[in-house]
Amino acid sequence: MNTAHQPDQAASEDLPLKGIRVVEMSHMVMGPTCGMILGDLGADVIKVEPPRGDGTRRLLGAGAGFFRTFNRNKRSVTLDMESEEGIAALQKLVSSADVFIENFKPGRMAALGIDYESVRVHNPKVIYVSHKGFLKGPYDKRLALDEVVQMMAGLAYMTGPVGRPLRAGSSVNDIMGGMFGAIGVLAALYQRRDSGQGKEVQSALFENCVLLSAQHMQQYAVTGQPAAPMPARISAWAVYDVFELAGGEQMFIAATGDAQWRALCELIERPDLLADERLQTNNQRVLLREWLLQTLRTTLIGLDGAMLGPELERRGIPFAPISRPEELFDDPHLKASGGLARLTLEDGSQTDMPLLPISLNGQRLPPRRPIAKIGEHTHEIMRELGYSDAQIDVFCREGLKQAS
Repeated sequence: MNTAHQPDQAASEDLPLKGIRVVEMSHMVMGPTCGMILGDLGADVIKVEPPRGDGTRRLLGAGAGFFRTFNRNKRSVTLDMESEEGIAALQKLVSSADVFIENFKPGRMAALGIDYESVRVHNPKVIYVSHKGFLKGPYDKRLALDEVVQMMAGLAYMTGPVGRPLRAGSSVNDIMGGMFGAIGVLAALYQRRDSGQGKEVQSALFENCVLLSAQHMQQYAVTGQPAAPMPARISAWAVYDVFELAGGEQMFIAATGDAQWRALCELIERPDLLADERLQTNNQRVLLREWLLQTLRTTLIGLDGAMLGPELERRGIPFAPISRPEELFDDPHLKASGGLARLTLEDGSQTDMPLLPISLNGQRLPPRRPIAKIGEHTHEIMRELGYSDAQIDVFCREGLKQAS
């Protein structure tokens, strides 16, 4: 375990990864997610950025929220990878790490002299985690994106209507890839306690997405019938759909058992459906599903969602309003349970940020430090490595030239 200076020690005192130093040289979503998880768990995460900063900081559109979402609880150091001094400093930094995270294309780390085989010579205890498009095999030199692997691994086919493959609406594979990288790190740290040796960990987008499709692969293996895309599949439950309510509001409602079916019919005052001999079991209702859903829609469209929701909850009927992401800032459960926490951004402003979906002894894992400014901790971290202020000033001057 690395015993170098730990920031915000009091805040990290009871966290599982206190004392673990992580050096993260990654960008976009997958690698930063891994670093964020380890940082939230108490590790000292040092993010290595080029002199102009991680390009993810400057993304617009769908990428505008990437950096702030996946880079909390990290310190920032800037190094110029075009200079011998910058590469030497990076190599020294990695040699001090318990964990090194990267997600660059194959060959880039070897060119910098920080591939796993090179690093382990000087740091045999290092846990080296690479986030790639594919694990070793025929595809491992291909470039991959979340959307690419969703198309390749069946997820897009299962999500969209027949003939219209559709990617999921979030970076599910990038985020899960970072999660699996973190899981590999935790397993390797546990094993290192006995072996004293580090390990190379790899996580990949394609294999991650194949796991998401595994249930559909096995559905085919069991039934001999290919799984149909979500919009076209035959549901196992008759009432399991989105319904329009009064005023154009939409709500998902499900009745997966006979008790829920009875409760729903009583709530919406449809005793005729409850008494219908053709609808006494779920399987009977599935056979009449198209007619039944249309019948329910004629009743539900006249009901107010604000009144219906509490009654569905009281009667134990699964339901969900169709929420937009921006509405989650005001979600009463997230606000009351501590699922959102104030995060200070690099410009000093603040935002509410969703936390990791876990608690330890009932406690959530909040941000312990603001989002770092570009290179904010370069002097601090370089001093920890034994560099003098004069040497650090040279790094910074060269970095400014590179960034201009």
